[in-house]
Amino acid sequence: MTTSIASLLQNQILASLPESVTQRLLPQLEPCALPLGKVLYESRETIGYTWFPRDAIVSQLYVTEDGSSAEITLIGNDGIVGVAPFLGSSSAHTRAVVQSAGSAYRLPVQAALAEFDLHSEFMTQVLCYVHVMLTQIAQTAVCNRHHTLEQQLCRWLLLSLDRLPSDELAMTQELI
Repeated sequence: MTTSIASLLQNQILASLPESVTQRLLPQLEPCALPLGKVLYESRETIGYTWFPRDAIVSQLYVTEDGSSAEITLIGNDGIVGVAPFLGSSSAHTRAVVQSAGSAYRLPVQAALAEFDLHSEFMTQVLCYVHVMLTQIAQTAVCNRHHTLEQQLCRWLLLSLDRLPSDELAMTQELI
């Protein structure tokens, strides 16, 4: 699979970058398949890549000491998976699992951090996305506390549909 500027535009973060940034990142972005259930990283692991989903959805789960987990964010073509290194942490505090199969571009963390440190366009987009992610986490907490299961399911389905390029969700009843 060849990386082209047209295919990068399927991720909203990459699409928002000036062409000069895109041209710098292009040689280092690696297209990859994200099959259903693939774990991109575990909590407390060093994050080696950042991912820019094209048509996949990745769920970030907070894992407790006893191994139970709760979903805190959904990341699709609107964002970046693996933002902890941009905030000064080399290890993950969540588990990232593919919940809707598709594809993404991955970028080695060192390349992403170099672009982040040297060029404000990329830094601005990453930090804006982190703000969006924090807002989503807060909304999820409020929804889980104050809404019925039916309302929570509706919210989750709408979040999922917003992050896919089509109106079709491929998932199992177990996942729901």
